[in-house]
Amino acid sequence: MEAQPGSLVLINGEVVTPDRAVVSVHDRGFLYGDSIFEVLRTYDRKPYALAEHVERLFQSAGRVAIDMPVSRQALEAEILSAVAQTSGAGELVVRVQITRGIGPLGLDPTLAREPLRVILVEPIVLPHADDYRKGIGVVLVQTERTTDNTPAAGAKVANYLVSLLALREAYAKGAKEAIIVDGRGRVLEGTTSNVFVVKDKVILTPPESEGILPGITRIGLLEAAAAINSPVRITTLTRGDLSSADEVFISSTVREVLPVVRIDGEPVAAGEPGPVTRAVHTQFRKGAGLPMRMPWQEPSLGPLRPGGLGK
Repeated sequence: MEAQPGSLVLINGEVVTPDRAVVSVHDRGFLYGDSIFEVLRTYDRKPYALAEHVERLFQSAGRVAIDMPVSRQALEAEILSAVAQTSGAGELVVRVQITRGIGPLGLDPTLAREPLRVILVEPIVLPHADDYRKGIGVVLVQTERTTDNTPAAGAKVANYLVSLLALREAYAKGAKEAIIVDGRGRVLEGTTSNVFVVKDKVILTPPESEGILPGITRIGLLEAAAAINSPVRITTLTRGDLSSADEVFISSTVREVLPVVRIDGEPVAAGEPGPVTRAVHTQFRKGAGLPMRMPWQEPSLGPLRPGGLGK
């Protein structure tokens, strides 16, 4: 298989061509999903919120008791080096994955040896511009994730089977994201996104205490809302909150903000992106010093790829 132009792989700090990058079948990330990860994107070929993503990776490591093999500073430098060494033009997406390492068969985590770190750099694949202009549809899926109600809740673990199956259900129904509802009926987050509801001009979003991933973009949007004096309430969300919302939107690292205009096939309010969604998204870019040509102003960039989207 030929390497994709503009892509690069680092395994334990060593550059490997993507077509020759391999991991042992005895790696616990492969055997048990025993790993954590982060996804970053670049603007002007510079990783956005690099320190924040690395810090969250270390927090995930602490929650699942993986000893990080390098320091925060060393990992940041490695990511910057990987981006700098990636050929070609255009923006990039970076996935950093840490596994517990190689060991004999058996669940006992002490069987693992030195943790493995992998950095994947690839050209970014953005949503279709129409997804920003017109909004997207989502479905609600009631399920339990791997880390729910465990000490690892909120960690960004690589075992995404539950989310994968939920997303498969969404695609089968013509939607582009699945929103997870837990056994208590609480609306938590998307498979690869955080969720926001707008009701009477107040932005509502679930608390981190309910086990959602503390999204880097989510934090930026909350700061953006404060900057434009848009009220925010961190609160438990239900199906009813979504069905009665004036606006709904999701956020993630790659997609930034996408308006949700249909839920389970039913329109959200007027069935079009709302003013609060647009205002918060615009302020997010402005506050972060990002390019101010908004995604809904861009030409169509092709279909949204299912995977590789981080919060």
